[in-house]
Amino acid sequence: MIDWLINSAHAAGNAPAGSAGSGQWLQLLIFVVPIIIFYYFLIHMPQKKRQTERKNLMEGLKRGDEVLTAGGLYGRITGVADQTVNMEISPKVRVKVSKSHIAQITARAEGEVKADE
Repeated sequence: MIDWLINSAHAAGNAPAGSAGSGQWLQLLIFVVPIIIFYYFLIHMPQKKRQTERKNLMEGLKRGDEVLTAGGLYGRITGVADQTVNMEISPKVRVKVSKSHIAQITARAEGEVKADE
């Protein structure tokens, strides 16, 4: 008789099967949604901005620009091809460098008009 009473009390205390699962999903959403938001704003957006800036740098290379390579060489661009640039690092010393290894433009070619002037 006591076993029956304990089993009845235990069965009455349990919630319906559907509501227990929905509580777990809500807890999971509360945990996952902030992670997705932080990922988007702290990782995805800055990375996309850097990729756009890098693409603009590669497309904007032209003859006469002074550049710095990823290897630390400073030089002046003497020719631009599809995937490479010819660069003069010293008088009469020219090297061919992959565009992807240009780290930054240190000085633009003379005669370029800035947009804000």
